Amino acid sequence: MSTTTVNGLPALPLGTTGMDITRTGFGSWAVSGANWRFSWGATDDAQSVAAIRHAVTSGVNWIDTAAVYGLGHSEELVGKAVAGLPEAERPYLFTKVGLVWDPADPKAAPRRIMKPASVRREIEDSLRRLGVDHIDLYQVHWPDTGESLEYAGDGSGAVSPNATPLEEYWQVMADLKAEGKVRAIGLSNHSPELLEAAERIAHVDVIQPPFSAINRSAAAEIAWAHAHDTGVIVYSPLQSGLLTGAFSAERAANLSADDWRSAQADFTTGLAANLRLADALRPIAERRGVSVAEVAIAWALAWPGVTGAIVGARTPGQVDGWIGAGAVELTPADLDEIASAITATGAGTGPARP
Repeated sequence: MSTTTVNGLPALPLGTTGMDITRTGFGSWAVSGANWRFSWGATDDAQSVAAIRHAVTSGVNWIDTAAVYGLGHSEELVGKAVAGLPEAERPYLFTKVGLVWDPADPKAAPRRIMKPASVRREIEDSLRRLGVDHIDLYQVHWPDTGESLEYAGDGSGAVSPNATPLEEYWQVMADLKAEGKVRAIGLSNHSPELLEAAERIAHVDVIQPPFSAINRSAAAEIAWAHAHDTGVIVYSPLQSGLLTGAFSAERAANLSADDWRSAQADFTTGLAANLRLADALRPIAERRGVSVAEVAIAWALAWPGVTGAIVGARTPGQVDGWIGAGAVELTPADLDEIASAITATGAGTGPARP
């Protein structure tokens, strides 16, 4: 599929949605603030809004958020950042549904709930926080297990009897689209088997899997989407900061206890291998005159079927560090060099080359 240009940045059609999106979009998880289970630590709301606005004025034409980020706070910040923009300049707004938190215990793990009544409550809350009358892309955040996000089941693959079947919750999503409350519907963190089941009910417009040179486990989901005219927006292409070229062992050791990354394996037991891989991207970045982050994002964008990548930032300066990624076209030699580095470092899992 040929690349077009939107706001001066490379763009591609997002599946069959009718939306052409820039190859990088602003991700608002990291600006969601402190005091919730998957916080990145304290943030400055004024800086966060400035970062979102800077991304938009720099050409990015979509923002990805979720109701659960900051327990509604991220959506509120996005709404504030885009309020007052003329319709022609307003970015597409993508958000997610299905992680429900307990306001009385904000640090408890949110529960995966996709019951129809809950979904309809959530969309009204998201519309209000975002300050819009429709959502451009509404995505199921995780498959419904009826349990907390961290629930691992009993090892048999079974889920709680409280779980809502995919067939039921995907029909509700299709109904919201038919009613005009959302323009397109998508599935995040769903396996190819679940994607296939959903496709039998209503077209899966977009998927959102995690994907980076470290976490390469979604290759099968991306291939499924590529075969079904489904758009793909990948999240964490920088592996939560590890592939920016600015991360270090010292910084990892100093992450606050309120930062979810402080106890995550990529930042502890897997840290050394991951940082070696980030360092291996540096020579390519120097040859191309771009940042390490832009090389890492370009690697994810090089996979057939990937439409765009969600990239976070807490300050306008961080946006400048990745805004050019969509224009970086890695050569076969570049991809071979990265694949060799992946193998040599032992970082992550999954296929090492598109």
